[in-house]
Amino acid sequence: MNSQHQSGRTVIEGTTRRDFCQLSAKAMAAVAAPTVIAASALGRGAKVAPSERITIGLIGIGRQARAYNLPWFLKSPQTQVVALCDVDSWRLKNAAETVRKQTGTVATHADFRSLLDDKSIDAVMISTPDHWHVPMSIAALRKGKDVCCEKPITKSIAEGRRLVQEVEKYKRIFRVDSEARFKTSFCKAAEVVRNGRLGKLVSMEVGVPIDNAKCGSPATMPVPKELNYEMWQGPAATAPYTVNRVHPHHAYSRPGWMRVQDYDDGMITNWGAHLIDIAHWGANLERTGPVQIQGTGVFPKSELWNVLQQFKIDYQYANGVKLTVKPVKGHYTRFVGEDGWVEAGFSQVRASSPEVLQVPLGKDRIRLPRTDEKQDFVNCVKSRGRPIADAEVGHRTNSIGLLGVIAVKTGQPLRW
Repeated sequence: MNSQHQSGRTVIEGTTRRDFCQLSAKAMAAVAAPTVIAASALGRGAKVAPSERITIGLIGIGRQARAYNLPWFLKSPQTQVVALCDVDSWRLKNAAETVRKQTGTVATHADFRSLLDDKSIDAVMISTPDHWHVPMSIAALRKGKDVCCEKPITKSIAEGRRLVQEVEKYKRIFRVDSEARFKTSFCKAAEVVRNGRLGKLVSMEVGVPIDNAKCGSPATMPVPKELNYEMWQGPAATAPYTVNRVHPHHAYSRPGWMRVQDYDDGMITNWGAHLIDIAHWGANLERTGPVQIQGTGVFPKSELWNVLQQFKIDYQYANGVKLTVKPVKGHYTRFVGEDGWVEAGFSQVRASSPEVLQVPLGKDRIRLPRTDEKQDFVNCVKSRGRPIADAEVGHRTNSIGLLGVIAVKTGQPLRW
């Protein structure tokens, strides 16, 4: 299968897009950094000294980072937030004030590359728009940093494979920042399947939330003074600024970029990154992929918000198991076997009968690992072990959504 889904250019080898648009002196500036000794420098080899906190730099301080990622790393006694980066100076200032109230000092950067040059930083949390995930992750790996990256981790299948190769080459830790495997309901459903309570697995169904929002074709607007829009676009195609393309001005509500193909692929990858991952986990298919894909869907025309909508994608795996992904009211991952079914969402699990949920407690029971996603990352930074959801798992999960997009765009069945 030769088709590749490319919404923009991936900046990996060298530098493109006029060296990231020949960043201004302002974008390259960083305030004085605190004096910090990296935990890795205090351990042996690649291991982190257990008694030392892991130094963290956060790249991207928008809605997700402010609500979840930054608070977690600030609260953990095992980590120290020492650096922040964002191309929106208003957001960067707000995050810096939050950190300084707790720790007294933090370095701020307008360019992620200056943050990565800081040898005192052990690991980074990347919470940017999706089109920046792989370029930033690879740059961090090459600088010797471990990486925790928001999902979905990739914008194309090719860059996902490249990311996996780079993680292996530089022997760093990479963790997909999805909390789904930590949820009791999802873990229960996956263990039901793994322990044979459904009999032979026949099919799976993933229902992602419906999002048919429209915004028309808004007029070009002046770029807000606090935003380095050239850097925000980065490896994506050049496009005129309008607020619905980027994120709200002086606010943290849902950003428009999540509905624009240049930066994101919509619900099939946004929520698919959670729910398809659980399907793969339960079916023990997390390190493989489908062999056949076909589907239908709608891409809005003459709309800024142009990600895939109203779709139904069918996949078949080499073992005969089938998967369907579609928008629904609510969300779920469902497994159907010859002897029953089980379905889970973020807060509930239900089954064809109560007996299905009664997983045997014997010594041969398959127990799946269940650890908070960021704690799993921290644990692996210390132990150098493999995360529960590593780069390969994230790449395989996101490839399902991207293959669905390709199938709809080509209008033809795919063999993979």
